[in-house]
Amino acid sequence: MIVVHHLNASRSHRILWMLEERGVPYEIKKYQRDPKTMLAPPELRTVHPLGKAPVVTDGGRTLAESGAILEYLVDTYGQGRFRPPEGTDERLRYTFWMHYAEGSAMPPLLLKLVATRIGTAPVPFFIKPVTKMIASRLQAEFVDPQIETHFSFVEMELAKSAWLAGDELTAADVQMSFPLEGALARGGIAERSPRISALIAKVHARPAYTRAVEKGGALEILG
Repeated sequence: MIVVHHLNASRSHRILWMLEERGVPYEIKKYQRDPKTMLAPPELRTVHPLGKAPVVTDGGRTLAESGAILEYLVDTYGQGRFRPPEGTDERLRYTFWMHYAEGSAMPPLLLKLVATRIGTAPVPFFIKPVTKMIASRLQAEFVDPQIETHFSFVEMELAKSAWLAGDELTAADVQMSFPLEGALARGGIAERSPRISALIAKVHARPAYTRAVEKGGALEILG
């Protein structure tokens, strides 16, 4: 039996969605972040040394990293679905989006989270103007332009097909859903990204996604 070690406000949400799409039986073990530090609880280190989520156990196997977990689920339980055939242009696009999600799309969103917290962190009053200036300049001169570049690119690419890697849902859409949700919620792109908004609305309308929310809770975006 697959066990998903599910942490709130984390990437493990999309693992539940993938399992529901395939109809694979699984169990959920839930963990909660520390409300002050927002760090994962130490219990997760007993499952995997990094102490992060998602982590999946399947028999004697322990798997970490959402992209690697999704690939494993497609390989083991996909039965030819959720990944385009080898040798096709769609397969190349699929591979690109699977790596792009965490390699390129997420870093500027994480930097925005860090910059926001620097700007609002409790510090002595005489240091506050300095921390606010650093955070503001980081966002204005680097983070926000990077977010604009990356998600304008995604918006443009979505004009090519119904889903990111073709006309059918693949694991690449599941993998990309987290940065797209984050960009819409915290990246300030919603008004100028109708295709991204439409894709996420289509995701939310899927019965498998609804079941994942019912079992694991709604996706939370740290902010």
